[in-house]
Amino acid sequence: MSLNKVILIGYAGKDPDVRYFDSTNVVAKFSLATSERGFKLANGTEVPERTEWHNIVVYRDRAQFVEKYVKKGSLLYVEGKIRYSNYDDKDGIKHYITEIYADRIEFMPTSSGSREGAAQSANASATPAASPTKSDVPTPTEIPQAPEPADDLPF
Repeated sequence: MSLNKVILIGYAGKDPDVRYFDSTNVVAKFSLATSERGFKLANGTEVPERTEWHNIVVYRDRAQFVEKYVKKGSLLYVEGKIRYSNYDDKDGIKHYITEIYADRIEFMPTSSGSREGAAQSANASATPAASPTKSDVPTPTEIPQAPEPADDLPF
């Protein structure tokens, strides 16, 4: 048995690039940034913050959802599979690509001072007609928590 599953929580690095092949075949691609906080070791050594960039690929209905609602700075929960590919460019140099094929994408709750809030307010001031109203944007959903185990131990 094997399992190929990736779970990421991070910020969209750009607006999605969406391509339609016909009315039902749609693909959306965007980058997602995840960060690990910096910290100080016991001996005083500073370990800086580390940001990783992930290439997210979404198909069909999910791609249409991403096109409509995901914008640069959106805080997202992404669940999917990791895929690797490679190609040779015109100079014969081999390039390797790592992508996350998303099966599930959800908005994460954000505080008013977050990056997403700042990005949405910046977009709203730049193009007020293009910004979705509150009724257009799906409500943020939280990641489901595992149920508490029943305490039915015999001792």
